[in-house]
Amino acid sequence: MSRELFKFKGGVHPPEHKAESNTRPVHAAPLPKKLVIPLRQHIGNPAKPVVEVGDRVLKGQLIGAADGYISAAVHASSSGIVSAIGPAVVPHVSGLPDECITLSTDGLDEWIVHAPLDYRAMEPSDLRMRLRDLGIAGLGGAVFPSAVKLDPGATHSCPTLILNGGECEPWITCDDVLMRTRADDILQGVAVMRHLLGSTEILIGIEDNKPEAIAAMQAAAQKMDYAIEVVAVPAIYPGGGAKQLIKTLTGREVPSGKLSTDIGIQVFNVGTAYALARAVHHGEPLISRLVTVTGHVLRPQNMEVLIGTPMHTLITLAGDRDGTTGVLMGGPMMGMPMPDLDVPVVKATNCILVKSRDLFPPLPAALPCIRCTRCADACPAELQPQELFRFAKTGDFGRAQEYHLFDCIECGCCSYVCPSHIPLVDFYRYAKSEIWAREKEKRAADLARERHEFRQFRLEREKKEKAEKLAAKAQAKRAELAAAPATEGPAQTDADAKKALIAAALARAQAKKAEVAPKNVDHLPPEKQREIEEIEARRAKIRELARQPLETDEKKS
Repeated sequence: MSRELFKFKGGVHPPEHKAESNTRPVHAAPLPKKLVIPLRQHIGNPAKPVVEVGDRVLKGQLIGAADGYISAAVHASSSGIVSAIGPAVVPHVSGLPDECITLSTDGLDEWIVHAPLDYRAMEPSDLRMRLRDLGIAGLGGAVFPSAVKLDPGATHSCPTLILNGGECEPWITCDDVLMRTRADDILQGVAVMRHLLGSTEILIGIEDNKPEAIAAMQAAAQKMDYAIEVVAVPAIYPGGGAKQLIKTLTGREVPSGKLSTDIGIQVFNVGTAYALARAVHHGEPLISRLVTVTGHVLRPQNMEVLIGTPMHTLITLAGDRDGTTGVLMGGPMMGMPMPDLDVPVVKATNCILVKSRDLFPPLPAALPCIRCTRCADACPAELQPQELFRFAKTGDFGRAQEYHLFDCIECGCCSYVCPSHIPLVDFYRYAKSEIWAREKEKRAADLARERHEFRQFRLEREKKEKAEKLAAKAQAKRAELAAAPATEGPAQTDADAKKALIAAALARAQAKKAEVAPKNVDHLPPEKQREIEEIEARRAKIRELARQPLETDEKKS
């Protein structure tokens, strides 16, 4: 009995361009002379370097340790010498450099000693930390540290585990080829996921335009000792998105602002499952991945690539051609233009798409929005893209958030169908970045205000404590005088009483002065400063005269 499937709203059918690269066998890319390994290859805190320039490292050796719970380690992709630690160009749309560790390879490709993990005998928390230290992160695009996603939380179980083999983006075929050639290993990774999450329902969603992958995964599933359901889902973009695949397979929707685990479902990419299997059953950290190199090249294909390999190496291997107009990391819908072909392959690199004018003609100039609402019809997140565009363009970010800006998955369906050729997703990304920047500034301002308020409180507290000490000292002096035996004559008693009264008055004055700080006394002009000094001199003279009668009385007595 076939599984009932559900439809999500929206979606588009762009040309697939899958056949160009999924018919050739997988080849291992050659070892480059230099590997540039960024410390930030995942969501969360970047890794911290644990090696120094000049160190010799082995393949698979830890070179950047995870920094915190939401983080992942990075490792040497081959053996060689650490030649630099510092900023280098990375695959990011901004073109800005980031912290990287550069290795000069020695050609030996010498491994560290590594061994499989007995994951069934390990505590789940220890196993997750080992996976974090092996650098396992999501390979479907978001690169979220897998150790975090494999934590079921307070419920101690996640009933439904979905393996995502949709790969709906045009041109990209690395997941398709991975499922065709390494299905058994993928399901070994699923077994580890099932063990950690306590899942009782295992679903594998694969788009129906990948019959070879579906057949290979079904054959591998029959070898497992628990039920795995391989489901062919309709080929529509972005049907491979996590929320869309959940809707298609289960009919359930992830609420706005929530995670799939809140409804008992977790989703992993097939590439992540394969990397997990290599880590657990072979002790190998994540140092390579399959990458589709396609587009304007002579031999489009999938390659097994070491993390840190320059992209131009792969383009040359696939056969570069004249007329290249740019390179995308990813597909044409969600891919990022690369600032430089020296940028390295990272864990998030699923495709290198070489552009040309024939394959990707330049878009016409953007025209004003005509309010046709085609973007709303195509939006799989059921948003109002035309309203979000208006708010982002005018800087009304509060209204944009009210219209659920952060539910946008940036799939590009709205831009694809827009008859005015407006780059809508660019506006949404701009709005999100501005909101994040303002929230960061607000947090900094709140922290500064809290520190200032605490300082004021501390100063007031110190003033109060000082005044209380002076008052207590005066009270103690008065009590001492009152308790002293009356052995002296009347003149001595009167003198002591006067001294006590003056001491108490001085204590009260000092306490009052400690409580009240003079105001507006900074940066005074010279004439005002002289006037204040004259007043202080007169006060000092008055105080001196006030003490003289007491001294005369003491001499008489």
